[in-house]
Amino acid sequence: MIAKTISGLEQVLKSELEGIGAVNTEVMNRSVSFEGDKACMYKANYLCPSALRILLPVHVFEINAQEDFYKAIKEFPWEEHLDTDSTLAVDAVISYTVFTNSQFVAQKAKDAIVDRFREKTGKRPSVDLENPTLRINVHLFKSTCTVSLDSSGQSLHKRGYRKQTGIAPLNEVLASGLIKLSGWDASKPLLDPMCGSGTILIEAAMLASAMPSGYFRYEYGFMKWKDFDQTLWEQVKSDAAAVIKRNPRTNITGFDKSVMVLKKAVENVGFAGLERLIYLKRIAFEDSAPPSAGGVIIMNPPYDERIQLDDSVEFYQMIGNVLKRKYSGYKAWVISSDLEAIKFIGLKPSKKYTVFNGPLECRFHCFDLYEGKKTSNFTD
Repeated sequence: MIAKTISGLEQVLKSELEGIGAVNTEVMNRSVSFEGDKACMYKANYLCPSALRILLPVHVFEINAQEDFYKAIKEFPWEEHLDTDSTLAVDAVISYTVFTNSQFVAQKAKDAIVDRFREKTGKRPSVDLENPTLRINVHLFKSTCTVSLDSSGQSLHKRGYRKQTGIAPLNEVLASGLIKLSGWDASKPLLDPMCGSGTILIEAAMLASAMPSGYFRYEYGFMKWKDFDQTLWEQVKSDAAAVIKRNPRTNITGFDKSVMVLKKAVENVGFAGLERLIYLKRIAFEDSAPPSAGGVIIMNPPYDERIQLDDSVEFYQMIGNVLKRKYSGYKAWVISSDLEAIKFIGLKPSKKYTVFNGPLECRFHCFDLYEGKKTSNFTD
């Protein structure tokens, strides 16, 4: 199988997959390949916070001309996976191949599939781009074509708990990945001082509780497959429920200066049933005080691309000044797509990661805020 993820989180996802029993894991570009049984596929969807989609390859072939593609797709026994009253959707990704347009490839694949049904039965399945019975993924790299069934349906970042969002919400998969990259565990206090609609806080509370990332989702692509095993699926959920920590000892805090934005965070936290684990306060970061003597800060400042800042340099200088003056004893992690402005925090990062927030290339920097006189990691 293939587990898709965000660029920069491949190693995190590899560890998650191995944790659920996947074998022969191999890191690829924005994905991890792995092997496992049907239960492993169900678990990968339900339990791996860093996965976006879980794909099951069913047909691999070589093509040298465009005509080869249609023929190979049509020859595959799609009736094993679809009925004439089913619906389908086809996504395509292409690189260095005889085709130049991925939408054209998806259309040709769809034509081949429905033509096979029409010739065999006189009927054909319909297309449903939003909620199909079967979502099919075509990956064409050079001359190799891999056709997979998408077991996830909607992207797995759609957890189901976020009812309200701000202007530039952080992807849930990315939020969880940032927490894991930071090395945070529930034994340390966690602060998000610009928490927005609360995504980082909720993902942290779910991790601390050992709550499945898919806990609030009611639908997955594999549920519509002909070989769906309801009993096995219920067992996967039951096993996961048995290890949820109802009252983990943890300290998770979120600040935001906007009344409206914080209201959205309160609603999301409440819907997730995590209000007992997350403390929220309306306050601007520059006016804040540390909620504990030390811990981990994970901060997602507003991006210029989507939220206009009056002066990015001044804004990031403020972040650095507040961290240095008030937050000694913390490790502060900051993610930003403003690759120049982040330098004006004025601290030397002890760790750096490159990750993507949608199309935006971001840096995720760790700043060690030492107590006392040790300031060797501060820059002028």
